[in-house]
Parts: sequence; C-alpha cells; structure tokens
Amino acid sequence: VQLQASGGGLVQAGGSLRLSCAPSGRTFITYNMGWFRQAPGKEREFVAGINWSGSSTYYADSVKGRFTVSRDNGKNTVNLQMSSLKPEDTAVYYCAADQYALGPRGTYVYWGQGTLVTVSS
Repeated sequence: VQLQASGGGLVQAGGSLRLSCAPSGRTFITYNMGWFRQAPGKEREFVAGINWSGSSTYYADSVKGRFTVSRDNGKNTVNLQMSSLKPEDTAVYYCAADQYALGPRGTYVYWGQGTLVTVSS
C-alpha cells in the first residue's frame, strides 16, 4: 500500500487545516488508519486513529477536542480536520495503515511520506 498525505501548509494560530491521506495500489477498507506527527528535534508521536469501519476513533490528549479524524471508504480516503491550531502543532504529519495496529497501539506497517504543517504565532 502506498500512502499519499496532502493538505499541509502554513496557517496562523487559531486557524484550521484539513489533511488527507489517499492510498494507492490497493483498497484500504480493511485497514485501521493512524495519523502521527514529528516535530523538529522530537520523536514521532501518535495524533489520531480510526478503525477500518470508522466506528471508533482515538486521539492524543493534546489534540482532543480540536482534531477530528474521519474516513470515506467509498472514496478511499482518510482525513484529519485540524482546528484551533497552536504553534506546538507544527510538525510533519504522517498517515499510516495497518490491519492490526489500532489507535496508538501496535506497529503500523505502511506509512506515507508526510506533509508539513507550520503554525505561526
């Protein structure tokens, strides 16, 4: 599975961005999806996740109430709607897929190339 993340950019604090992840090569309907981020000089961290059907979502405490993960299996995409962005949200955001990893648990096998989100103060 090849994953392509898009939608990153520069936004002011308090603004919003919508990231999208589109796999290619095969359907990802049976895969759980995750969003991770890595800020400069920091380790990669879990941001949000959604199970294969979309019935369960998971969020890091730092983004709960501000970010919303969703998926459209008909369009083969998963999205991360980010609102009330803060400078500390600045990072490269990655989407990931796996049939067994769920939310922050497990090891995701497939990863996208990342999209940069920069939040200015």
